[in-house]
Amino acid sequence: MRGFDKTSMSKTKDYTGAELVAETLRTLQVEAIFGIVGIPIVEIAEACIAIGIRFIAFRNEQSASYAAQAYGYLTGRPGVCLVVGGPGVVHAMAGIVNAQVNCWPILVIGGYIETFQKEMGGFQELDHVSLLKPNTKFAAQPPSVDRIPFILEKAYRTAFYGRPGPTFVDIPADFIRFKIPPSFTIAKIYSVPDCPKSMASPTVIEQAVSRLMNASAPLVVVGKGSAYARAEAQVRHLIESTQLPFLPTPMGKGVLPDSHPLNVAAARSTAIGAADVVLLLGARLNWILHFGKRPKWRSDVVFIQVDVSPEELGNNAPGSEIRLLGDVSMVAEQLQHSFAGWKYSTSTPYVKAIRDSIQKNLASARKLAISDRIPMSYQVALTAIKSGLAHEDIVYVSEGANTMDISRAIFDVQEPRRRIDAGTFATMGVGMGYAIAGILPTFYPLKRVTAQVANPTKKVVAIVGDSAFGFSAMEIETAVRSDLPLLVFVINNNGIYFGLDASEYSRANPLPSTALSPDTRYDLIAEVWIVSESRSDCRLAVVEVS
Repeated sequence: MRGFDKTSMSKTKDYTGAELVAETLRTLQVEAIFGIVGIPIVEIAEACIAIGIRFIAFRNEQSASYAAQAYGYLTGRPGVCLVVGGPGVVHAMAGIVNAQVNCWPILVIGGYIETFQKEMGGFQELDHVSLLKPNTKFAAQPPSVDRIPFILEKAYRTAFYGRPGPTFVDIPADFIRFKIPPSFTIAKIYSVPDCPKSMASPTVIEQAVSRLMNASAPLVVVGKGSAYARAEAQVRHLIESTQLPFLPTPMGKGVLPDSHPLNVAAARSTAIGAADVVLLLGARLNWILHFGKRPKWRSDVVFIQVDVSPEELGNNAPGSEIRLLGDVSMVAEQLQHSFAGWKYSTSTPYVKAIRDSIQKNLASARKLAISDRIPMSYQVALTAIKSGLAHEDIVYVSEGANTMDISRAIFDVQEPRRRIDAGTFATMGVGMGYAIAGILPTFYPLKRVTAQVANPTKKVVAIVGDSAFGFSAMEIETAVRSDLPLLVFVINNNGIYFGLDASEYSRANPLPSTALSPDTRYDLIAEVWIVSESRSDCRLAVVEVS
């Protein structure tokens, strides 16, 4: 295991605090950083680049922080975001809070004024730590240069141990520029092992199994937590050995293939409306699952929650006493063994009602996808895109209210972590940052994540609404400059939800709040940057669908 001590610290007489930060990050096995440089953190970025850590320079701290957390979700280790102090940290807060709500691991490193300037009104002075403590798992400023490695290691570890989330480290400018003398003593740190995994109580496992076996209408909800935990093998074994019907949440899609015969997503309302016992595998009873309340759920439904966070157990399910604390992959395996060959009957009235609903809903969906009407409907446009990509190995990024919601039903996902959307916080503007994060380990596999991320031939395709694209369109330049291949489809309906066509736009006075400029050529954005950089070999395209 690689570590460093005083001897490795003093290899040159000009060894600086910035280089200490870079060496610490390399020891922590950080291989890519996302951010925007400026005073005083440009030295950190350059020190990281000098030792082989890739730095992806964004145009906005929000997108950089979105990228870092998506990278953390895809790789299972914290993504790192580097930003300047004051406004830079404030801009990155959008991603910090998004990571907190989504439970994704990210370490944000911010620059701070020189320590002697505190309370003097220094350049971009802001008490970052006080600002961020309520919205992070850990936020701190090293008290001295020699404590930088300790604080960074603790922040990195905290970001993905237990329930994942954001952490923050504030580094003063004078620490960054500090010249470390040969005699300087710095405590040794080591790379952080993968997060320890725990099993649930065997007694509670037996209670859960008994309740599910005696249910007349059981349902398993496979959440984003199962995808993050890389629990696909265990969850699939559990479902197939018990024949329990399952419902994936929007980002739980692919943990089991969407084409799986036990998938009830096409009859979602029927399945949840009749379920009497529900096993939640890494899924929370928040707005996405209607808080577990009527009228979507039965008033007497029993929820069995599986979560790595004890604080989550019991949320919106106070009457459900069976609560399984542990890693989803290990708990799913415990459950599967305890069922001991038992299978749920697929001839029950509950299953029949679900199958009838699936057939009816699929027939309706097929009708919506066939139309010659101009402009095209979402269903027609998205079905055409799906057809053109049918044989590709793809990671989908999706955002925009209607674009995201409708595409979720149209685009099948057969493998885990192949679909990323606005998530639990429903944040708009995440698309380009998420897409760039998906490209990096996909096309430029890093040593640590090669075994965790699927084969490096898959494409990253972003399908976004015109309003959503506007939040982060400048990051197309980031992708071009960084030589990151990306295919973007912009579904353009001239507005938020629904805009106006050109004739309506010219007559409207005043314009409705949802209107955007009609028939904007978003595809020309990519063309401008490709031409400006003379990139005839550029592997990036933006396609506008009106």
